[in-house]
Order: sequence, then C-alpha cells, then structure tokens
Amino acid sequence: MGGLTVTGVVITTRTFRLVTGVALGSLCVIIFTGALVRLTGSGLGCVDWPQCNESKFIDVSSGHTFIEQANRLFTGFVSASVILAVLTAHRARPRRLDLIVLAWLLVAGVLMQVVIGGIVVLTGLNPFANMAHFLVSMVLIALALLLYRRAGVARPEQWLRSFPKDLVLTVRLLFLLGVIAVVTGTVVTATGPHAGGEDAVRFGFELSDVARVHGISVIATVATLVFLLVKLRGRPDLSDHRESVVVLGYVAVAQGIVGYSQY
Repeated sequence: MGGLTVTGVVITTRTFRLVTGVALGSLCVIIFTGALVRLTGSGLGCVDWPQCNESKFIDVSSGHTFIEQANRLFTGFVSASVILAVLTAHRARPRRLDLIVLAWLLVAGVLMQVVIGGIVVLTGLNPFANMAHFLVSMVLIALALLLYRRAGVARPEQWLRSFPKDLVLTVRLLFLLGVIAVVTGTVVTATGPHAGGEDAVRFGFELSDVARVHGISVIATVATLVFLLVKLRGRPDLSDHRESVVVLGYVAVAQGIVGYSQY
C-alpha cells in the first residue's frame, strides 16, 4: 500500500484518508447541529458572542441556550480536525501542494464561519448572514470531500482526466443548477417560519412564490441529473462516476421529500 512519510513515520493512505474523513465528518455533523438550532428556534439562545451572554461564557440554563451552546462548542472539534488535516498535509512526503492548499482552505473557511456566526447573533439573525453561514458550510463540505477523495489518489491529474470531455458541459450545468437550488432554498428558509427564532428578521417575500422558484430549480437540477445518468449508461469505464451520480440522485429525491414535507 502506498504511504506518506511524516518525520520518519510512514502514514498509509488509509490513515491519511482517515484524518481527512474525520474533518469531512465533523463538517457534516455541525450542519446538523446548526439545523437543530434553526428548527428549534434556538438561534438567539445565546444573545452575545463570543460569550453566551453578558455574564457567562457558557450557559446551558435553558433548552435553547443548551442547543445553541452545543453547536458553538462543537466548532472546537471541527477546528481541531481541520488543523490536523493541515499538519498532516504539510509534513507528508511526497509533498502534495494540492492537498496542502485544500487543507488550508478548510481552515480559512472554518475561521470565516466563526466570524459569520458572530455576525448572525449580533445582528439578531439577519437573513443574509444566516444564508451566508449555511452557504459557506456547503463550500466547506465540497472542499473537504475533494480533499478526502484526492488523499487516496497518487496522481490526481489522472483522476481529473478520467471524465469524458463530451459530458463536461452537462456536469457544469448540473453544478450551476445545484448551486441555484441551494441558494434559493436558503431564501425560502429565511422567508418561512424556520429562520432561527420567533423574533428573527425574515424576508418579506410571499412564501409560496419563493418556494415555487426553489422547486423549479430543483426540478431542473434533477432533470439534468437524470439526463447525465442516461448518458453514463453502457459505459463500464465510467462506473465510478455513474455510482456517484446515482448516489446524488438518491440524495436529491430525499431532499425533495423533506423539502415538500417541510413546506
């Protein structure tokens, strides 16, 4: 098995991927804890930042403060996981600049999230700040997944070239539509009842209108996804790519069910 050497100690590819996998997992978990904050209306469970309130740095005196505080404290684990990813990438041999850059981008993103989280609280759950908080999380997940995938590839340029050029345009369209679907989804959330708290500022849009725009973007995304799946059929050399698209399809269907149920 190929390995990476750190100051005389051999780190196997499996170990390196474990480090990046933990970073990816922690970034996924904190999205769920953040969602719990919003769904329970605990966004202002802590009314100050970085302290929970004027008198206490940590306060779990109520359900709302406990949920908000748990989300904040978990950020410490997320920070530690991405810092470990940076240290491993820097000291590994052979030196991989792509891994180093991706790991540092994770650290920069987490620091950005800390600042945005403070802005969210200090502005009373401003919808634009709330949207930014979630969207940056999506970027971090994408970067962490890319780091995880590349950590197991000896020559990443071969992995990149393995995708057929005739499908690149479709993939780019899928990416663009996916971004639009995610962004319009945050607008729906910032308009509806799950903005993070009863007194949170909301957009003044008609909920049914923004939900319809979001729904159309989701339908367009899924249609493009199905088209890509059809194009990948009968191409055994692209089985790995097809498997990824199939997983994305299942996730898209699940998201549609959750979103419609929530609406």
